[in-house]
Amino acid sequence: MGYNLAQKIIKAHLVSGEMIPGAEIGLRIDQTLTQDATGTMAYLQLEAMNIDRVKTELSVAYIDHNTLQNGFENADDHRFIQTVAQKRGIRFSRPGNGICHQVHLERFGVPGKTLLGSDSHTPTGGGIGMLAMGAGGLDVAVAMGGGTYYIPMPKIVKVELTGKLSPWVAAKDIILELLRIMTVKGGVGKIVEYTGEGVKTLSVPERATITNMGAELGATTSIFPSDETTLAFLKAQDRADAYTELKADDDAEYDEYIAIDLSKLVPLAAMPHMPDKVKPVTEIGPIHIDQVCIGSCTNSSLLDMMKVAAILKGKTVAENVSLTISPGSKQVLTMLSQNGALADMIAAGARILESACGPCIGMGQSPNSKGISLRTFNRNFEGRSGTADAGVYLVSPEVAAASAVKGCLTDPRTLGDFPAIMLPDKFLINDNMVLLPDAPDKAKDREVIYGPNIKSVPLGHALEKEISTKVLLKVGDNITTDHIMPAGAKILPYRSNVPYLSQFCFGVCDKAFPERCKKEGSGIVVGGANYGQGSSREHAALVPLYLGIRAVVAKSFARMHKANLTNSGILPLTFANEADYDRIDEGDAITLLNVHDAILNGGDIMLKDITKGIEITLNADLSDRARHIILAGGLLNYTAQN
Repeated sequence: MGYNLAQKIIKAHLVSGEMIPGAEIGLRIDQTLTQDATGTMAYLQLEAMNIDRVKTELSVAYIDHNTLQNGFENADDHRFIQTVAQKRGIRFSRPGNGICHQVHLERFGVPGKTLLGSDSHTPTGGGIGMLAMGAGGLDVAVAMGGGTYYIPMPKIVKVELTGKLSPWVAAKDIILELLRIMTVKGGVGKIVEYTGEGVKTLSVPERATITNMGAELGATTSIFPSDETTLAFLKAQDRADAYTELKADDDAEYDEYIAIDLSKLVPLAAMPHMPDKVKPVTEIGPIHIDQVCIGSCTNSSLLDMMKVAAILKGKTVAENVSLTISPGSKQVLTMLSQNGALADMIAAGARILESACGPCIGMGQSPNSKGISLRTFNRNFEGRSGTADAGVYLVSPEVAAASAVKGCLTDPRTLGDFPAIMLPDKFLINDNMVLLPDAPDKAKDREVIYGPNIKSVPLGHALEKEISTKVLLKVGDNITTDHIMPAGAKILPYRSNVPYLSQFCFGVCDKAFPERCKKEGSGIVVGGANYGQGSSREHAALVPLYLGIRAVVAKSFARMHKANLTNSGILPLTFANEADYDRIDEGDAITLLNVHDAILNGGDIMLKDITKGIEITLNADLSDRARHIILAGGLLNYTAQN
């Protein structure tokens, strides 16, 4: 039996474990990336490890999230990250150089390499055949220090693409269709591998759109083969030497199979407030819209921008619509300005934003109250836009641009002939906004500069024999990390200040939660299925840790958040019987009776609900290594002890 592509890369990087689905494996990491919303904490953790120089082949620190500087906090974080990068051997992508995933795809990604990033959309790199995974900042810091990255061996899902996209149907529609099929929790514990003749019809930017938004499936990562199309892209980026042909063996086996005929797809949209609430644009109808935002790491490539410019050329944005456009990188923005496409956008009335995440992470451009916003982004969670009662729809750049002109949700197929847009044979190459690190002899004298907003990383404590506390919050299914630890312009500047950040924890669900935690001193949270889906942000674990949360009991967990809880020393527990979720309520006094022995020896944990006089059996589905991390009170404590 041959290997599929994901198995080939895993096998080549396997440090420990066996490639048996569900069993823990350890992987060697070749490259890492961070961004500034998660990077400050990751580099605080790296500094705590006292590592002189990173051990990876390449590590890059990007500034692309916290670029609104309404106060000193973000600028201080940028300065801190830059000084750590220069001292520790990390390249530093300055603000304005672009979104981490777009720039990394253009300038640094290498087929067949492993990439670990402190951002959930790191799987964008799968568009050129990388095994690219998102993780919490602490896992990335450990990888930079030369440590192994541990995950459960994923199942591999084969998605066979046949046919060819019709005019006005986009790569975004492919991943929206897969989200409709698999749902936001259908990819948990899986890698999505794309195969079939349809793959050859997709450019690298189109493939990257699909792998980027595979994060919304809950998948560990997504991957395309590295082929002639990949080589052409790398040649155009003057990086042909990075190319390696990679594909699955003809007799490779997979755990699941899904077929998508590209020729049958139509323009789609994900409706509020979840990426898998997908319907055809024609079925939703010509609803009134207030805003259109084009960009993000999903749809900000030169190819996407040129399509948008072609649609807007000679037209004017509808009077009821505010249109913003965020090119994904300095390379993209410069080429748009040189070929005249930027002028076409501006002439149509578009508002050109900097090459950064911007509205996608809630950094500006919040819609009006009860506004309808069409976005080419990857997430439309409630409140993520910065307006609590806004309705956000996820669409392709073609749908977005057509709708901006018409003033309502529009099927772009009504526009006539599709503009013929081709990728250039050569991209504009200018890496002057990427700073190289200091040489080792010079780095010794480099000072790491901390600002007053940068506080220490909260630490867990060794696991007790039993835990007696209260249920301080009960939430439902598909709770995202945006629910747990919101983003946005008002909150993101405090990502390096957990004490201040704590007052916003679970603010979307219950604004009284932080005060309740402070009053009680400790507690647990009860959640439904797919708890912690979405972003890789470890703040969704670090802040509850700071507030005294000792355990989260849920029906099931998203992969990255479960790892972040474990790394923070918070127990991730699941109901042995999901029906028991209905038997426990907020405010109940509880005791986790045999928690230390159960974690040490691998048994079940008994939750005694003192208020109701009942007992509930819980599971701790953890590897041996994860159990010892919990016993130590988190990965930093565990690392120090070992």
